[in-house]
Amino acid sequence: MLEPGVIEHRQSRFGRWLRERRVAIAVWIAVIEGLLLIVHALPRLLTLAIAVAVVVVFFWLGHRLRPGPVRDVAWIAAVSQAFVMLVPILAIVVGTLALVAVGILAILALALLFTSRS
Repeated sequence: MLEPGVIEHRQSRFGRWLRERRVAIAVWIAVIEGLLLIVHALPRLLTLAIAVAVVVVFFWLGHRLRPGPVRDVAWIAAVSQAFVMLVPILAIVVGTLALVAVGILAILALALLFTSRS
């Protein structure tokens, strides 16, 4: 990892800018794509298939890329797609927790209704 303020040899201004912001760029791409996936603006299976393909291709060919903007763009694409693959899992977990919470509230409501004296 480079120290702040240290310029890597033969790296362009754009390359340095991209390298400094690649995590933020990947997260924002994943957030936007994840929101589009959740609101069904993108087909779920196609999106997940493309995400898996991008990550697999990066692991297969990424080590062959020389350090620089092209490798950083490939890294951003792979990381953002890895985050996108987590969206359906997160939706399932959140949906399950919501169902459990509704079930607990229903049990409490029934318990209160049956134990109340009228």
